[in-house]
Amino acid sequence: MIAGATIVNEACGVRLDAALLKRFPASSRAFVREAIKSGAVRVDGRPAVKGCKLRGGETIVIEELAEESDNTVLPNPAVRVKCVFEDAHLLAFDKPAGQSVQPLSRTEDSTLMNGVVARHPECIPLGDRPLMAGAIHRIDTGTSGLVLVARSAEAFAGLRAQFAAQTVEKTYLALVEGSVAAGGTLEHFLQPDRRLDCCKMIPGGTWRAVTTFAPLKHLTCDNEERTLLEVKIFTGVTHQIRAQLALAGMHIVNDRLYGAFAVEHQVGHALHALAAKFVHPVSGQPMEIRTPYPRWAL
Repeated sequence: MIAGATIVNEACGVRLDAALLKRFPASSRAFVREAIKSGAVRVDGRPAVKGCKLRGGETIVIEELAEESDNTVLPNPAVRVKCVFEDAHLLAFDKPAGQSVQPLSRTEDSTLMNGVVARHPECIPLGDRPLMAGAIHRIDTGTSGLVLVARSAEAFAGLRAQFAAQTVEKTYLALVEGSVAAGGTLEHFLQPDRRLDCCKMIPGGTWRAVTTFAPLKHLTCDNEERTLLEVKIFTGVTHQIRAQLALAGMHIVNDRLYGAFAVEHQVGHALHALAAKFVHPVSGQPMEIRTPYPRWAL
């Protein structure tokens, strides 16, 4: 972290953010812009403004400027976590719907990983994405259930390789609107819908997604039919299950992005990451880690 630094600009016609990044290469363009926006950078005694160009000779005071080494998950012991498996190399958590797996910036402190690293600081440096802090994969904020986290570099590399090879069998529960009589297999090539300011997935892309589903039981809620599905995937395309079920006319309850009706007072949509089968990345033993059923599936 750069704090309390004062420099004299000698260049003319250079943008402030470019000048700061050149002087402090251990920072990043995003962190420079964050510092300017927050008012932590002053030019000749005045708060800097976005996009300003320097004339030369200005005195620039940097109250606080983050460096890449500061781009880590902030531990927050107030974030409650539910651990369902733990050994020397691996952790597994049951994430509630409505909570993100990882922060989008180093200042965010309410995600699952903020709570995990408060209890397991050994996870902080793991992996190639600092704000994942050893988490092997993500599930949507509105989806509840299993998240796997490495505690060692060996475990991270081994599990990441299994996910990349699509050998991890992931089982979900999905409560969908209407009555589904039989199971089946869905295969699509998906892409983001560029017309929308969101990550909704539609057919026509290059990301292959394969999903199998089978009805477990039929339910009635407020005179509306619903079906609890067991869903299995090996591929891991963004919103895969949500998009594919909706394309097949099976809308996950409260998944309004994909056309379901809104359910009052329900947090998230009725999709739960129930279990994962894989090979332990260190011992080599076959494993299956499961989470409890969510309330809406009982």
